[in-house]
Amino acid sequence: MSSRIRSIRLDNSSINPKVLHAQYAVRGEIPVKADKYGQQIRDGHGDELPFNAILPCNIGNPQQQGLNQKPLTFWRQVAALTECPELINNAQLFPKDARDRASQLLHEIGSVGAYSHSKGVPFIRKQVADFLESRDGYSADPENIFLTAGASGGVNLLFHLLLCGEPDGVMIPIPQYPLYSASLALAGSRTVQYHLDENKGWELNIDLLEKSLSDAKSNGTETKALVIINPGNPTGAILSEENIIEIAKFAHKHELVLIADEVYQSNIYDESKPFISFKKVARDLKLDTLQLASFHSVSKGFSGECGKRGGFVEFVNFSEDLLSQATKLASISLCPPLQGQVAVDLLIRPPKEGDESYDQFSKEKDEILTNYASRSKIMADRFNKMDGVTCNNAEGAMYAFPQIRLPQKAQDAAKKEGKSPDAFYCMELLNNTGICVVPGGGFGQSPGTLHFRTTCLVPGTEDYINTIEKFHQEFMDRYRD
Repeated sequence: MSSRIRSIRLDNSSINPKVLHAQYAVRGEIPVKADKYGQQIRDGHGDELPFNAILPCNIGNPQQQGLNQKPLTFWRQVAALTECPELINNAQLFPKDARDRASQLLHEIGSVGAYSHSKGVPFIRKQVADFLESRDGYSADPENIFLTAGASGGVNLLFHLLLCGEPDGVMIPIPQYPLYSASLALAGSRTVQYHLDENKGWELNIDLLEKSLSDAKSNGTETKALVIINPGNPTGAILSEENIIEIAKFAHKHELVLIADEVYQSNIYDESKPFISFKKVARDLKLDTLQLASFHSVSKGFSGECGKRGGFVEFVNFSEDLLSQATKLASISLCPPLQGQVAVDLLIRPPKEGDESYDQFSKEKDEILTNYASRSKIMADRFNKMDGVTCNNAEGAMYAFPQIRLPQKAQDAAKKEGKSPDAFYCMELLNNTGICVVPGGGFGQSPGTLHFRTTCLVPGTEDYINTIEKFHQEFMDRYRD
């Protein structure tokens, strides 16, 4: 009697279809090809390419190869001491405040190689609460604060709690950071788009919010939440206090969970438009039933510690029952990374004036933020001088999102290759220069417009823009109608 072994093969026809629908452009087709070019260069075959290096401008990742932002000294000293406690008494290598901080953290954590509480180390959550109270002027409860694996981990946690598939939906800005559209696709829920006004510096119009919500309701969508990114990604726009007040009232009126992505709150380049948190505004307005989830991260700001995977979410006006379910979900992953939690402590408790590390820390911080602001302005100024390109000034964050107007011949060539015109342009830019940017379609854009997103993290911004200018002019001349 013969036996037959049945073979089952997992492929795209049999996996969860929601995975196929999820798209994440900042790590999509063009960055994948850039990685291949980078490996080709590292393998010694770069002479076959028209460039000698890859400039990775597709994602806000300041310390990656090619951008090479130097880590903050105090942060790395404390991290090193928590990894190697036997060095804590070494006064020759490490300043006293770094050694004191590491000692304090290790006393509360134990070993950074052990699991922590699923919501994060209680001591660090208490420090976050103190930071929020100092920032906003209102108390924060450490029990409502979850340390997470970057802000992304917090968003995923909230979406697991919030969404039940169809017909649930979440309002997201267009353009948006594709974490939100991808997460909604994975949840099998709907994106409810509202468009920012590019002609008015990416202003958020409340009337358009109302129309978007009304249209969603007429389509049978159960809209549960509103995502606001402030400062904006990819736009770099900063909301005014008046706009924040309008938005908070809108969310309260329609009983929407307000999801405040505030990870760029330290990246402010226009002094006339300071960062104001949604929590402060909600408390000022006494919106005591507005449910708010506010996110922060160590990846952005001026630290650029993306690989640490540190962040936090504060849940405001959520019930204890719901937070117990959030804790259960967090427990499934056991805990956020311990060095990410250490980084959160460093984010919200920098050296103080009079501390041994204060002068060096302040110098490093100011230099980084000054460079970001300068590069952002240079990019916008130069983009606006290019043929068929317009770009709003970035008031914050770390990106530019220029609009490009491509000749019909270029659009026809893109169609022939089965690509959108903006993706075609960005792929040509990569193939000819080694510069990796992201097509605007990956973030969403108004019909009939084309964009790309690039970071302001490139050292030698003038050379970078010169290269783009040269490519752009040659591209336009090649496809000119």
